[in-house]
Amino acid sequence: MSVPLHFVVKTRLVEVVERLGEGSALPPERVLAKEFGVSRWTMRQAIRELIADGRLRARQGQGTFVATPKLVQPLALVSYTEALRAQGHTPGREVVAFDEIAADAELAEQLGISAGDPVHRLERVLSADGQPIGLETTYLAVVRFPTLREVLDPTGSLYRCLTDKLGVRFGEGEELVETVIATPREAELLKATQSLPMLLLHRTSRDTEARPIEAVRSLYRGDRVGFRATLRP
Repeated sequence: MSVPLHFVVKTRLVEVVERLGEGSALPPERVLAKEFGVSRWTMRQAIRELIADGRLRARQGQGTFVATPKLVQPLALVSYTEALRAQGHTPGREVVAFDEIAADAELAEQLGISAGDPVHRLERVLSADGQPIGLETTYLAVVRFPTLREVLDPTGSLYRCLTDKLGVRFGEGEELVETVIATPREAELLKATQSLPMLLLHRTSRDTEARPIEAVRSLYRGDRVGFRATLRP
């Protein structure tokens, strides 16, 4: 079976990336195409795939650079803030929305309430070291957390607020991970192109008494974030 030329070029280009090192500028596309003896189209395709893989990062008007390693987040009921700080990064959050909506049938089932009941919606852009990496929307039933808006700093840790101020004890959760393409709005918030692959996580969490706590939709840039899970028989 023949191997596509751009894949061969991509493999060779990885060696160049490793020699250059993190943060270094990649030589211009035309220079690389000449050096590798391929068309600019083939080189462009190889570079695009390395950008999607998170090995390279394009900066508009500046060029293409060797990317920093992906952030690895645990698939666990832990604070986003604590997980990033443990890796030596500075977490940040930009509040997009913090309001109340009426639960539809699916959300009501996840939160153990009736359709039409009020739900807190907290939507935030998540960042690491000042760069956007994810868009997280969390839903919590107002009937269970009536004082949430009074006690939560929406730019701070939601998990810390729930545990320290509202006495919540997380028990277990379920998470579904899939790949998607961002909507124009999502791409704009994450400062990404729509062609960039995204990782979408759907999570529901319950407390130690198996009562629903939250439903979460998290969209992460596939070039910036990876996930790790510990598996046991």
